[in-house]
Amino acid sequence: MNNAQISNVFETVADLLEFQGANSFRVRAYRNAARTIHDLEQQISSIVADPNRKLTEISGIGADLADKIATLVETGKLPMLVELQAEVPESVMTLLRIPGLGPKKAATLFKELKVTTLQELREACDKHLVRELKGFGAKTEETIIAGLSLAETASLRMYWAEADVVVQTVLSYIKQCPAVQQVEAAGSYRRGKDTVGDLDMLVVATDVNRVMDHFGKFPGVSGLLGRGETKMSIRLESGLQVDLRIVPTESFGAALQYFTGSKEHNVILRGLAKNQGLKINEYGVYRGEQSIAGRSEAEVYATLNLPPFPPEMREGRREFDWAAKGELPKLVQLSDIAGDLHMHTTESDGKNSLAEMVAAAQARGLKFIAITDHSKRVSMARGLDGARLRQQWREIDAINQRLDGFLVLKGVECDILERGGMDLPDDVLAEADWVVASVHYGQKQPREQITDRIVGAMENPHVAAIAHPTGRILNRRAAYEVDLEIVYRVAREQGKLLELNSNPARLDLDDVACAAAKRHGIPIVINSDAHNTAGLGVLRYGILQARRAGLTAADVANTRDWPAMKALIGRKA
Repeated sequence: MNNAQISNVFETVADLLEFQGANSFRVRAYRNAARTIHDLEQQISSIVADPNRKLTEISGIGADLADKIATLVETGKLPMLVELQAEVPESVMTLLRIPGLGPKKAATLFKELKVTTLQELREACDKHLVRELKGFGAKTEETIIAGLSLAETASLRMYWAEADVVVQTVLSYIKQCPAVQQVEAAGSYRRGKDTVGDLDMLVVATDVNRVMDHFGKFPGVSGLLGRGETKMSIRLESGLQVDLRIVPTESFGAALQYFTGSKEHNVILRGLAKNQGLKINEYGVYRGEQSIAGRSEAEVYATLNLPPFPPEMREGRREFDWAAKGELPKLVQLSDIAGDLHMHTTESDGKNSLAEMVAAAQARGLKFIAITDHSKRVSMARGLDGARLRQQWREIDAINQRLDGFLVLKGVECDILERGGMDLPDDVLAEADWVVASVHYGQKQPREQITDRIVGAMENPHVAAIAHPTGRILNRRAAYEVDLEIVYRVAREQGKLLELNSNPARLDLDDVACAAAKRHGIPIVINSDAHNTAGLGVLRYGILQARRAGLTAADVANTRDWPAMKALIGRKA
């Protein structure tokens, strides 16, 4: 099991223990262990395999937790979790997918109203039974109703980053079968959608049954959903469905194009083919009964005088118009990024020191970074006031004197206050190289109020960009109400940047909003929002989102060097 999977196991254990009313210190121990394991840069399995290493060397991991981790690594299962799951109906835990509904409240709903499913909870809310419970009330009931639709779909789709781990594991496993000649992942995963509902794997094989027999033995399979002559479907223990399709070599490209989609892209493609007297499907491109293409995607598109569209672009939006005009954009790549301008250290809620973040950024080939710890309003994250911030900036000045060819910017993630205005005074912000403004509180305010707060921040001469501008958390929290058209207009007028936050749970702005920002002439800044050194690696997810928006390197601000960026945001040399 990898770190993310082990972390998820311990989070589930903590949820189940809290649901049962277990000692809070015990619950916290499992949550802390889950967070520690998730944040480890090294795979914990390699530590278990190293006779010279001990799991207890990891901060917060005692002998009992170490034994459980070793069991998970060696067997893939945890007897304690199995026992806990037997004591709590599985359906009850789906209640935890509702934003703001924790294990304690879920336990109350289960014990007092016998609620075990989302549908039963909806019915209880409709009858106003929930508001009568102690500690709930009408407002809580309304919040639950608002979160039910998110909860009902949360289990159906996983983050692209999580799906990527599964895909790479499945691909590696399938390739172990000698009968496999070609294999690729298709579907929404290949198009880089922020969440993925299921997986499609395409295979060219010399022996269909041998490949299917091998596929059915994939570790983590919870059940066989179906097996035919050329298709087999399994469900993994995570609930994810994986479909395997065996296709002939001469149709592999056509099948890859077809099953990558999107549906909207393929409808347009078939219409263009029909206009040229051709037929296109998952088997190939046909003129009458004769197959004229299908071995590769490039071959399929070339028959229609089209370029081989990057998969991220295939959403039936503007790609065909761009192709017709010969203006298909050269999409931004991770290697284009010169600097990362949103990250945290141990001064606020980060896990690594300033020096460690600098070293990690240098190791990744970046040319500059901005340290942007939280401002004081985010008290739970030990946000910095002016005095602490200036002390950190003095440390940054000292570090820069020792660096050659790398620059650390004095920055801050400054909260936009609920009443409007910035969390730090202008005289402090004026000393920063880089100020990114964000909304963390008051996210349920009316649309006009939140919009006014963001506009006010953009009108501050010291603010360079707005971080995670809609506040969404995928599968957990919908975007807050904000008039993006006004935000785009003011950002353009004030020369401000908008962030594409690369955290795989955020990816905010989303692809549609990033494309809209591009049309308004607003540069996007792709940042990691890293809270540890490993977190710098999430930039690849932001790049994937930017590619879906059709962004080029020129559309992304931090593909420039710092002097060019400084000019872009109107900062003096």
